[in-house]
Amino acid sequence: METALYLPVKRFLEKLGFSVKGEIGGCDIVGLSGSEPPVVVICELKLSFNLELVLQAVDRAAACDEVWLAARVSARGKGRERDTRYRNLCRRLGFGMLGVTDKDQVEVLVRPPTSAPRRNVRKRSKLVLEHQRRRGDPAQGGSTRAPIMTAYRQQALACAAALAHGPLRPRDLKLGVPEAPKILRGNVYGWFINVERGVYTLTEAGHAALKRWPDYATPAPPLVPTKPIAAKPRGRKTAAAAEKMAP
Repeated sequence: METALYLPVKRFLEKLGFSVKGEIGGCDIVGLSGSEPPVVVICELKLSFNLELVLQAVDRAAACDEVWLAARVSARGKGRERDTRYRNLCRRLGFGMLGVTDKDQVEVLVRPPTSAPRRNVRKRSKLVLEHQRRRGDPAQGGSTRAPIMTAYRQQALACAAALAHGPLRPRDLKLGVPEAPKILRGNVYGWFINVERGVYTLTEAGHAALKRWPDYATPAPPLVPTKPIAAKPRGRKTAAAAEKMAP
């Protein structure tokens, strides 16, 4: 499965100085540099290099500073990673290629340009905010069969954990979950019910959610508000530049 490629690629990007999380905004992997504003790197995973992987990268390119395609390399050396036409296509599109061996070693097959134009600042900002607001790295890149643990779901579970002890008002939850009023009123997952004016409690679905995700059964600490990310100035170090400088 594609999730088998996640940890090797994550470790590779982390060695280059990126904070890496899986399944952010529909992307298999999103990495942020420690600079301000951060460099945004997206990596898409597939079991083999194919046209669908290139099309996914094309779709992601407008939201980041750098795109990598990662796939398992052929044990016989006859996969698309050895096809000069495929490599040249990635070079022309400005994409990097990472090959993952059967021993989970990551090889750089094609380096992307050290600087690439960004076209969709709004989409990029949404990816950065989701990455920064999400606690930990709860979703492996390449996951397709389970609900993604987004920052919103984490906050909804924090509300549910607090309400498990009894009915509360939204303002009682705002210290730990700033979006609590919006989450309780929206009730996207059907976990909450308004028992009287301005007072909420948990539904059976809410109790079931806490059992399904027991790691979130304890109310979360206060969140640090984040602000929209400005455009990346020239001169910031991308993954390609960091990899090139690595020993």
